Amino acid sequence: MPATDDEVRGLLKHFKFNVPLRHLDLAIDTHTRGDWEAANAQLRTFLEGLLNDIARHIDLAKANALQNGANLRQMLADSSIGFLAVDRKEWSSDGKNYIEGLFKMLHTDGSHPGLSSEDHCTFRLHLVLVTAQTFLRRLQQGRT
Repeated sequence: MPATDDEVRGLLKHFKFNVPLRHLDLAIDTHTRGDWEAANAQLRTFLEGLLNDIARHIDLAKANALQNGANLRQMLADSSIGFLAVDRKEWSSDGKNYIEGLFKMLHTDGSHPGLSSEDHCTFRLHLVLVTAQTFLRRLQQGRT
């Protein structure tokens, strides 16, 4: 995972996605200290901020009109942009897709509503890093 972490950080810096980078730093720091719930909360915030920043990077005017969250994720999947792949179930209109499923999972055991374990927090960390790496590489390669 160190190589993945290094690549993600490098791409975040390249695109000047400073807010998500800060949340990733906090997630790694709190994970290292064993503060699983705080790490979980930062991982979700990191991923949401990353997808929001990707949407703004692709089409700032449209993204600003949509604000953030699910609206921006839908924008990334719209056929005119096609960043999130509908055919690979990264996104779907019914909410039964990888991204929304990941967000639902990341919402549990964070700063609310419950507690977490090292194993589950580490699992989340790895999922989020690999997901971020995939999307940042896609953005870098201009595949929108």
